[in-house]
Amino acid sequence: MNQLKLCVAGASVLAALVLAPAASAWAPAATAAIHPGVQTFTQGAQCTSNFVFTNGATVYIGQAAHCSGTGGNTATDGCSSGTLPVGTKIDVTGASVQGTMVYNSWATMQSKGETNPDTCAFNDLALVQLDPSDVAKVNPSVPGFGGPTGVAEAPTNAGATVYSYGNSELRGGVSQTSPKQGVVVQQQGNGWSRDVYTATPGIPGDSGSGFLDSNGNAIGVLSTVQIAPLAASNGVGDLAREITYMHTNANAANVAPGTQPFNPSIVAAILGP
Repeated sequence: MNQLKLCVAGASVLAALVLAPAASAWAPAATAAIHPGVQTFTQGAQCTSNFVFTNGATVYIGQAAHCSGTGGNTATDGCSSGTLPVGTKIDVTGASVQGTMVYNSWATMQSKGETNPDTCAFNDLALVQLDPSDVAKVNPSVPGFGGPTGVAEAPTNAGATVYSYGNSELRGGVSQTSPKQGVVVQQQGNGWSRDVYTATPGIPGDSGSGFLDSNGNAIGVLSTVQIAPLAASNGVGDLAREITYMHTNANAANVAPGTQPFNPSIVAAILGP
C-alpha cells in the first residue's frame, strides 16, 4: 500500500469510551472562533483540527500526529518517522495565544518501543492544549453537521456513510467544499484504519480532519491519501482505538460533545445557516 501524508509543508475496549462532560461555558456555535475543522500550523506545516477534547479542567484541539512529523510526506510509520517533541508550540486559527502539543501518538509509540506494525502505521493522533485565555472562544460542534454525539468504532462494512469537514488553505477560502460525505471502502491494519472515498477527497492541508458516522459519532481522523491500490481514497484512522491508546499511555482527555444536534444532510451543510 502506497500512501502520503496530507499536511501542507511550509504553508472491543472501544465500548469503554465515553464523551467528556460538556463545558459549562462553550462559545455559541455560530460565532465560536475555535471549533472542529480550524486550521493548525506546526512550524509552517498546515493541517486541520478534528475534534475538541477535554478532561474537565483543560481544553484541547485534536490534530494528526504526523502534522508535527519531520520526515517528509512519505514518512507515515509513526514508530520510525521523525517527529517534533511534546511541548512544541502550535498556531491554532482563532486562538490569540499559541497552543502546546501535549500528546503525540508517534512520540509516545517511539518512547515505549511500540512494535505492532498496524499500530505503528495507523495510530495518528495529537492533542494541542489551548491557552486558558482562548477557552471561551471554543465550541465543540462540527460545522455544518453538528455533533459529535458520541465516540464509536469506525464502520467496517463497505458502503457505510461517513461525514467530514476539512478546510485546507489550498481551497482558497471556498467554504462550500469543506463539508464532505463519503463511503467506507474497506478496513486496513486489522481495524486500525478505513479507506474512504468522499465526493471531494481530502487534499493536502486536510490532514487531521475528523470523521463522523451516520449517527454523528466521532469515528476517525484523516491521515493519508492513498496512491495505490485505491487511488485518491483517504486513509482514516480509527479514533476510538487512538483514544484508547492515548488513555493507556498518556492523557485521559475525551471528545467533547457538540452543542448542536447532528444533521446528516450534506446539502444543508454546504448551504450553511
